[in-house]
Amino acid sequence: MSLVWDFIQNQILGMKWLNTLIDSALSALGLDTSSRLGGSILFFCYDVIKIIILLWVLIFIISYIESYFPPERNERILGRFKGITANTVAALLGTVTPFCSCSSIPIFIGFTKTGLSLGVTFSFLISSPLVDLGSLILLTSIFGAKTAVTYVILGVVLAVIGGTIIDKMHMEKHITLIEDEHKEANEQAWTWLQNHRIKYSVKTALSTLKSVYLYILIGVGIGAIIHNWIPQEFIINLLGSDNPFSVILAAVVGIPMYADIFGTIPIAEALLYKGAGLGTVLSFMMGVTALSLPSLIMLKKVLKPKLLITFTAIVTAGIIITGYLFNLAQPLLI
Repeated sequence: MSLVWDFIQNQILGMKWLNTLIDSALSALGLDTSSRLGGSILFFCYDVIKIIILLWVLIFIISYIESYFPPERNERILGRFKGITANTVAALLGTVTPFCSCSSIPIFIGFTKTGLSLGVTFSFLISSPLVDLGSLILLTSIFGAKTAVTYVILGVVLAVIGGTIIDKMHMEKHITLIEDEHKEANEQAWTWLQNHRIKYSVKTALSTLKSVYLYILIGVGIGAIIHNWIPQEFIINLLGSDNPFSVILAAVVGIPMYADIFGTIPIAEALLYKGAGLGTVLSFMMGVTALSLPSLIMLKKVLKPKLLITFTAIVTAGIIITGYLFNLAQPLLI
């Protein structure tokens, strides 16, 4: 059984065969892939092609699943539950609505108009960009199944706890609702989707690739530089587990940035390879995906400053705590 799983993780998800193929092709062209330049080119070509292939397949599958969960259905599902159970269901629903935090905000705004509790909507908002099915598969291909599953579980827990805290603080007066001027068009779009799920999934996969490919190229490029040009000692001293502030530093650096999780994974992979702590690189990923600057600017339109600051502080604290837990558990996970 372990041999079968190793084959799935290394050859299907990790696409090690692709690395060997590209290595052979570059060597045939006269490039020494053991050199810094050759290694960087190999890393770049392999990761870009692997991520694009996996991303297209995953987005197609996730979009097809998502087509069964229009906002109205999600609202009905969430309306059946109360308390922490509702927060948990909202966080789990967030895992089947893929991509960046900015794409989750319109759904979050829609939920707030239906009378759902503020805590429930925030559980969804935290979970959606942080833990989706695509990130689970890609994390498995690079860090292994135990790390990927633990990441998803802790991400959902963070979403549930964050939403619950906000709910207990009763901050409903600090949200400003925006009227949806395109409600009729949205309803027509969902009606069309029900009859064209495959077409919708293909279209979504292509449009998403178009919107994130630049972040993938930048992320893989940075990863290639880290992987082959930055001294290992520097990474270990700055972001290694022995530095007690490495997790905080990674989270603070990641929060102002904006990238899709698919663009941050190659950077995390290179940092881990160079000796950075597992929790440190995952904290960086979580900061970028859950609290990017563009998403905070979008949220500012509907959240008053006190609620926006509270949300940011709760999620930041959760990311930092999660990072330290991962660093402590690293010997068990990798």
